[in-house]
Amino acid sequence: MHTPREIGKIALIATVVLPLALAANELRAQDKPKPHADSPAGAYEPSMTTLGQINVEIPGRKPGDPVITPSEFQDANTIYFERCAGCHGVLRKGATGKALTTEITRELGYDHLHAFITYGSPAGMPNWGTSGQMTEEQVDMMARYLLIEPPAPPEFGMPEMRATWKVLVPPAERPTEKMNDIDIDNLFSVTLRDSGQVALIDGATYEIHSVIETGYAVHISRISASGRYLFVIGRDALINMIDLWMETPATVAQIKVGAEARSVETSKMKGWEDKYAIAGSYWPPQYVIMDGDTLEPLKIVSTRGMIYDTQEFHPEPRVAAIVASHYRPEFIVNVKETGKILLVDYSDIKNLKVTEIEAERFLHDGGFDSTKRYFLTAANARGKIAVIDTKEGSLTALLESGGTTPHPGRGANLNHPVYGPVWATSHLGDETVALIGTDPEGHPEHAWKLVQQLYALGGGSLFVKSHPTSNHLYVDAPLNPEAEISASVAVFKVDEMNKEEPEYTVLPIGEWAGIVEGQPRVVQGEFNKAGNEIWFSVWNGRDQESAIVIIDDKTLELKHVIKDPRLITPTGKFNVFNTRQDVY
Repeated sequence: MHTPREIGKIALIATVVLPLALAANELRAQDKPKPHADSPAGAYEPSMTTLGQINVEIPGRKPGDPVITPSEFQDANTIYFERCAGCHGVLRKGATGKALTTEITRELGYDHLHAFITYGSPAGMPNWGTSGQMTEEQVDMMARYLLIEPPAPPEFGMPEMRATWKVLVPPAERPTEKMNDIDIDNLFSVTLRDSGQVALIDGATYEIHSVIETGYAVHISRISASGRYLFVIGRDALINMIDLWMETPATVAQIKVGAEARSVETSKMKGWEDKYAIAGSYWPPQYVIMDGDTLEPLKIVSTRGMIYDTQEFHPEPRVAAIVASHYRPEFIVNVKETGKILLVDYSDIKNLKVTEIEAERFLHDGGFDSTKRYFLTAANARGKIAVIDTKEGSLTALLESGGTTPHPGRGANLNHPVYGPVWATSHLGDETVALIGTDPEGHPEHAWKLVQQLYALGGGSLFVKSHPTSNHLYVDAPLNPEAEISASVAVFKVDEMNKEEPEYTVLPIGEWAGIVEGQPRVVQGEFNKAGNEIWFSVWNGRDQESAIVIIDDKTLELKHVIKDPRLITPTGKFNVFNTRQDVY
């Protein structure tokens, strides 16, 4: 057992390294970098054009700017799309990560950028250089690239979407009943990030049923209300619709909805099950409503517009989390940069009704409380949590998370021994875990308040996880630059959270995986349907061994390790039942 800050303080050591690195680095503008194919993600070639593959001129280069060849610029553009754009923005205006526009990067200078890319920070910036994810030559190239104006990617409208839309198996030719013996409810969809695939893994036998080609770096998997169709979306905005009833589950429809994206969801309201799908893009900033059987694009809506508080126009308000309401025929859509949460009424898409809720800027991820009425979502760069009442269609609360850059994923719901039902989020920027009261009827004095702070391993946490049957809260830290921390998980006992400063147990997941090469990062716990096992990804470099480690939730002991050459850079995992029912 560890006291709250014992391991977390280790992360601060990384801040000592940075000044030393700044003094040691010299400008190497003339060096010829190795091809990007040498990096973990570089060997993957997406099935469709990504932002990083678009040929662009070097924009805005001025006399005195660092030397960078056109081929280097193209390689760096690809790396930026794959590794950086998700946090810093396609146009580098920032959100979860800091802005990297040229007036900022040129003031910081090459040496600072080089060191920061190499060593990362305890606030959640990955240590791309020291972890081996980028070569020395690639770090040099990226530091020079950031001193150049970013390219402007092309728009992506209905003609472009329809050109990519494919119905591989029409609805009339699909099975009328389930054709396999797979226990679909206990099936896991596992992202194989750098191979552009998902693995479907049996939650009971741990067998890999199939590996399916997808877009690059699938961000989430979502399941239709009926439980039949699995929808996955890659960072390159390619959506695969997978029919789990087929003898061998396979993609039956496919579409590319932009250059970069993160979110997909399906209609869940009674009477509207499986009728529509929706996807939101980082670029272009927009969302599209599609037919739920074929992915035919039906309506595209731009999110460009005014920031909610300053009333200034923003050209790149990206669409982040999307969830489906259980109370209304609505999608709840987060728009990052304008700070608006959209309630999109899909009952009549020809006469679309959209309710704009002013919340806070830099909205990112989030999930429902245990009743599925309230949607709690992080405005992460502002350190706040917005609470939306999906039954009434209004903002219930906006509160401080108490930490730096909350990143809940879907969050975790617990029954606290003092405060009753609470929802949890960890933070990218520090070791804190926030517990927020969510029971306005049974515990009104605690509702929508930060009722307790826990202290876990350190900064760089992406996900927390629990389950209605579990007495544990699991907190990862995969983006922490300290290898020991990034390969471990902190576990709190829920029934001991009445203590002033609850302790946690450290699970050495990376060590249990038996992986000795690279810097494996342990990420995103996901429970099985029964809630008696939790799965963690041990995420290593593309050409290095990775694994999935399964823990017995009751004993916190190692139960099983899944290793397979096909498990290339596993990251997110989504249990079909828990995902469909919003159980977390």
